[in-house]
Amino acid sequence: MEEAHRTARANAGIRNEARNTMARTTITTQVAIMGAGPAGLMLSHLLAKQGIESVVVEIRSRKEIQETVRAGILEHGTVNLLVDSGVSDRVLRDGDRHDGIELRFNGESHRIDFKELVGESVWLYPQTDVFADLAARREADGGDVRYSVTDTTVHELEGKPKVWFTDAEGREFEIQSDFLVGADGSRSHCRRQIPEAARTQHFHEYPFAWFGILTEAPRSSDELIYANSEHGFALISQRTETVQRMYFQCDPTENVADWDDERIWTELRKRVNGNGFELKEGPVTEKMVLPFRSFVQSPMRHGNLFLAGDAAHTVPPTGAKGLNLAIHDVKVLFEGLDSFYATGSTGLLDSYSDHALDRVWKAQHFSYWMTSMLHSLPGADDFGRARQLGELHSVVSSQHAKAYLAEQYTGWPGSR
Repeated sequence: MEEAHRTARANAGIRNEARNTMARTTITTQVAIMGAGPAGLMLSHLLAKQGIESVVVEIRSRKEIQETVRAGILEHGTVNLLVDSGVSDRVLRDGDRHDGIELRFNGESHRIDFKELVGESVWLYPQTDVFADLAARREADGGDVRYSVTDTTVHELEGKPKVWFTDAEGREFEIQSDFLVGADGSRSHCRRQIPEAARTQHFHEYPFAWFGILTEAPRSSDELIYANSEHGFALISQRTETVQRMYFQCDPTENVADWDDERIWTELRKRVNGNGFELKEGPVTEKMVLPFRSFVQSPMRHGNLFLAGDAAHTVPPTGAKGLNLAIHDVKVLFEGLDSFYATGSTGLLDSYSDHALDRVWKAQHFSYWMTSMLHSLPGADDFGRARQLGELHSVVSSQHAKAYLAEQYTGWPGSR
């Protein structure tokens, strides 16, 4: 009798699955992409230029992504890809080219001249603008990008991947594809579908966060200032001629409601001001606490599912690597997909994870190094503080050490 019940339940499940499948409209494409952030849209754009079809689905609305404030330091390679692939040259017109940064400690600034040291620059260009450029390009080219979807699930990752979703009008769809790319961010649904036995996850938690502000004020500096002080880390960045972004190290549990403008500026002053330098202050228009951690999942492939960007790795913002790593991932993945559809060879696809992870771990090391060198570590004794200052002095007094920092920050000149 129990066996009969089990059989009946199984048959009912099969019938329900069949009804669910029949109720969905089928979309057939070569590459399905989950996530319409910069990584997913850039991959879709590159594929389209080579005549490779893709469909992109995203749970957020276009407006929500556009209004999510994210930092934006772009390596030279990221800028080149945006311009050379025809996404937009707005980054060259509206972005700010930075030929260096300042390391500030003991009240003194030390400039790291990227141009002189390694012949490269970075661009200050918000991630929201990168997204806007890509979204506009995909729309102009007739790309199939579907925002505000719900009920997304993925299936058959080791065969012909499928994506089920419901669109903003309540219609149900099934995407059938050759390959699936999970570019769906740090809370990736795709990543969670990989069996535990088939993946390894690496974590490093940091005992501090960043308190970030937007302020209506003139620029305090033409380039980013990374400040180490006995009171903790601070970063002075820019947005426009009249709006600036700044950060200072704080406890991850800090409540922004406890901080009025004067308390914020007092904290920033004691970490940055001195020896003739003073921050230019103004009303604080936005404030937030930004926890962060280091995370890597390997491999970045399972069957015919490929992970890219924050779905596979996150880094602390100190090294300005997050968006650049995502763009590098999709560039490498695009080369593999293009090779497969052009020649039938799987060689580049098979090496995607190893190739991408090689750069990911270099970026993890650089981001960890910058973070530990510049932040005050809880519980550090006098030795720890003096050692940290010794490290900073070693960097700014050595051409080789400065060149190492410049090479890492600008994106390993000459590398793919």
